Amino acid sequence: MSYPATRLPLAGVFWSTYMMKIAIHAILFLAIGLLLPQRALAHGGLSMDKDFCKLRVGSYVIHFVGYQPEHSAEKEFCEDIPQIGRTIVVFDYVDQELRALPTEVRIIRDSGSEEDLDAVTVLYMPPKIYPTGSLHFEHTFKEPGKFIGLVTVTDTQKLVARFPFSVGKSGSTGIMVMWVLLALAIGAGLYFYTVRIRPRLRT
Repeated sequence: MSYPATRLPLAGVFWSTYMMKIAIHAILFLAIGLLLPQRALAHGGLSMDKDFCKLRVGSYVIHFVGYQPEHSAEKEFCEDIPQIGRTIVVFDYVDQELRALPTEVRIIRDSGSEEDLDAVTVLYMPPKIYPTGSLHFEHTFKEPGKFIGLVTVTDTQKLVARFPFSVGKSGSTGIMVMWVLLALAIGAGLYFYTVRIRPRLRT
């Protein structure tokens, strides 16, 4: 059986266009997957509001942002800390009433038990009033792991915001997402080629 002269070239063009579409979709899904851990997901009392990381303590709101000067001085993070090392975290009060209330900050290792807080505490700032409406802490995380932040404001009662976060694990998550999406894109391409394109080329 002879094929028209334009049959295979047209099929090749169709196949190239089809694979380009798959590649574009894979890149879009990959970008979304890599951004989700940093921007879309909320941990505990943390959430995003107009590009600001917002920590809710009872009915009060505090803006939250972190930096790692040695790694990326201009890049801010909201939840998970990208790498181990020196980390600076800044809290800015949104509600003015907080300026007259004592605030306590504690960072603990996520060990699965909080019966003995002192044993799992890696950083502690005792209750203090911050009339300027801003406070910060600096801590050097020496190893990756999971941690929990506890911010306590003493009003008529103690109000506690709790937010889990990881240190030095976001990079590995991004790589895993990338490989999974790449494998899915390749699998989808092979499937459609085997089921739909290849039989047409044989007819």
